Amino acid sequence: MCIFAERKFETMKLIYNSLLIACLIFFISCGNDKKEPETVTVETDAPLNIEASTEETAFKDPKLEHVFDQYIDVKNALVKTDMEATQTAASNLLTAFANVGVSEKAFMAGQAMVEAEDIEAQRKAFVTVTDEVASMLEGSLSEGAIYKQYCPMAFDNTGAYWLSYSKEIYNPYFGDKMLRCGRVEAKIE
Repeated sequence: MCIFAERKFETMKLIYNSLLIACLIFFISCGNDKKEPETVTVETDAPLNIEASTEETAFKDPKLEHVFDQYIDVKNALVKTDMEATQTAASNLLTAFANVGVSEKAFMAGQAMVEAEDIEAQRKAFVTVTDEVASMLEGSLSEGAIYKQYCPMAFDNTGAYWLSYSKEIYNPYFGDKMLRCGRVEAKIE
């Protein structure tokens, strides 16, 4: 009787260990389903083409349309990580700002982009410019939409917004380092 009980105990122990190993293998294999983040490689010798498909967008006020077009030029220069082009585009944006009137904070941020000696300072000032332009655009469209986009990783994961005519993501805060990092957060109509 003792041998029978001993064999039953060993069999139960074997079944238990087998189940334990099976569970471990199952849980370990389930963790390997994680997908790697998409990496976009950009040729640095070739000019970065950031032409995006756009919807038909019409503004009620041509001066605001001009402000937004100048804003887009700044954004595109930042996407290309081109400090000099950003300075030129920001200077044109300041002229457009002067024609419609903006807050002193936004004007100073635009001026900071013109005077900045590195692209990262321009990108920080761009956050304030984006906030101003976004508030100006509320209710200013007669047709179409402007997309408010967001990168959660900008500025050490504090995140930042930008505006675009298109749903396509071209990140001005990382440029060619992480060109497609971001998402559409809202639509201004």
